[in-house]
Amino acid sequence: MEITKSFASDLYTLNETGFDDIALAIFQFQAKNNAVYASWLGGLGIDRRNITRVADIPFLPISFFKTQVIKSGEWQEETAFKSSTTSGGVPSIHYVNDQQFYLNHARKCFEHFFGSVSNFHFFALLPSYLERGDSSLVAMIDFFIRQSGSAYSSFYRDNTDKLLADIELARKGGERRIIVWGVTYALLDLVEKHGPDLSDCLIFETGGMKGRRKELTRSALHEALKEGLGVEKIYSEYGMTELFSQAYTRGESAFFCPPWMRVFIREVGDPFSRLGSNKPGGLNVIDLANFNTVSFIETEDAGQILAGGGFEVQGRLDNSDIRGCNLMVE
Repeated sequence: MEITKSFASDLYTLNETGFDDIALAIFQFQAKNNAVYASWLGGLGIDRRNITRVADIPFLPISFFKTQVIKSGEWQEETAFKSSTTSGGVPSIHYVNDQQFYLNHARKCFEHFFGSVSNFHFFALLPSYLERGDSSLVAMIDFFIRQSGSAYSSFYRDNTDKLLADIELARKGGERRIIVWGVTYALLDLVEKHGPDLSDCLIFETGGMKGRRKELTRSALHEALKEGLGVEKIYSEYGMTELFSQAYTRGESAFFCPPWMRVFIREVGDPFSRLGSNKPGGLNVIDLANFNTVSFIETEDAGQILAGGGFEVQGRLDNSDIRGCNLMVE
């Protein structure tokens, strides 16, 4: 559709004013052409024509991705990404109109914060994700590996001996930084089995424990990884099956969004409220890259906006599944 092509071309040129204009245009398109979203808005008694401010746009509960086909317009999906579950629960399904757009967009999100993927070797330690063939994270990292052009970039499943041997080989080249991108429990396994000195590497943790270990707070996890791997910082990615965009930390607790993504905080008992800085609540996300599905998502994550910029993720809301990327709970 021509309108979605316009959304795609506008994403990477937007400014502060442009974000609101595109968000409102996407809302009107999705409220009219997304059957699930339109039905939900109707149930709330909301007329899309009366929405003229981004602040008034309703967010669709993320649980709809578990039970409904979320599409804006009529199109045949190229693929479908599914969320991981830890207890046989129902996965979320994100139908993808154009997988190459997703991959290129994920690269833009990463490079917005860290520079070209060609500056890095990517060592991926994602065993539980590789057991599935429908993970958006695996698709993203596989694309980074291929786009990096590095002979050392690869998936290592649980072969930590080879991972460390190849890191040693990559070090000898010296022209690139090394990223070790691992699911949380696998990074802790690496610490316990080897206790390697990875002080010259960037460590990216994601994905939680997947039922393999006791969940930890992010602060406790990062302290354990910093001590066990000899690094000063741990980097994290905030992404999920239902989003095309990813937010990243810069080695501290705060996540930052790329220009086409925003996070808001709502009161847990009032989905239509919006809280200010340093007030904990539920996370709502606007992801303009989700123009083919739904861009306005009420997540099941708890957190807060920080006065100095960025946002924190503080775990899962009560009665929601433990899943997703780097969601640590007490």
